[in-house]
Amino acid sequence: MDFDAVLLLSFGGPEGPEQVRPFLENVTRGRNVPPERLDDVAEHYLHFGGVSPINGINRALIAQLETELRNRGLDLPVYFGNRNWKPYVEDTVKAMRDNGVRRAAVFTTSAWSGYSSCTQYSEDIARARVAAGPDAPELVKLRPYFDHPRFVQIFADSIKAASGAFEQEADARLVFTAHSIPVAADERVGPRLYSRQVAYAASLVAAAAGYPEYDLAWQSRSGPPRVPWLGPDVADHLRTLTAKSVIICPVGFVSDHIEVVWDLDTELAAQAEAAGVALVRASTPNAHPRFAQLAADLIDELRDGRPPERVTGPDPVPGCLASVNGAACCPPHCVARADG
Repeated sequence: MDFDAVLLLSFGGPEGPEQVRPFLENVTRGRNVPPERLDDVAEHYLHFGGVSPINGINRALIAQLETELRNRGLDLPVYFGNRNWKPYVEDTVKAMRDNGVRRAAVFTTSAWSGYSSCTQYSEDIARARVAAGPDAPELVKLRPYFDHPRFVQIFADSIKAASGAFEQEADARLVFTAHSIPVAADERVGPRLYSRQVAYAASLVAAAAGYPEYDLAWQSRSGPPRVPWLGPDVADHLRTLTAKSVIICPVGFVSDHIEVVWDLDTELAAQAEAAGVALVRASTPNAHPRFAQLAADLIDELRDGRPPERVTGPDPVPGCLASVNGAACCPPHCVARADG
């Protein structure tokens, strides 16, 4: 399967104080989120000048990916589109159409299956193609990559680097985190495909980093208390630990965006300090050259017809089993067409 472009598709984030509230309204539209909750979350962004790190990280990743593709002999432009903020994916796909792009590989900034982490991106693609009209390019969504060797090794190496902050590395407790979702949403696809994939990836990363024991917690829940979400919450879990040295690895995130730098680096770090716990956080892939190499690997899998490259461990978890209007998503990849 040949491509003449690549689309990096992401969540989006504000890049100035005046953009924070409109961005949050985009994210929560139709969900009946109380205005006071939006005010609370807006403060997280305003703490950092109203600028989310995510767009800047993605632009740096695009530059890395363009370099990696050239190194592999591929002259493919890399476009950038978001679900919730500029550059909106609808506008990007229209520009791709106008530039004569016929088929593009779509790399999303989510390693997982499940609705919000996979299927919703397929819906974004389909909506953008409808907006672009009958001449919209074909967009092929690359597979989830939670068990790709480069994904596993990037996190394993970041854990090893973080552990250097402790004189007695063996005494540090390793805790993985990922974004919590409602239990009902996790059971909607799979079943429990998202949480099983996170747990499996954590086991692969821990093994690669040399940690036979570790914990998995969840973060950033935003729903009403009466609705069950994946747990335990990482703040609650930290209170139960007897270890005085903790490494937090946000394996569920591919960049140090606001839910990492606020929820972990700000709130959880303050909690740890008050409890006398030495807390360090492992970095996410961000714009690391190996993350760009991972994206290029996924493109090569489809171009060359190669089987997916995976790290295998005990009780492996499958890729995406979601569906978009009855069409299988993802094995081995997702093709989002104008009719959905």
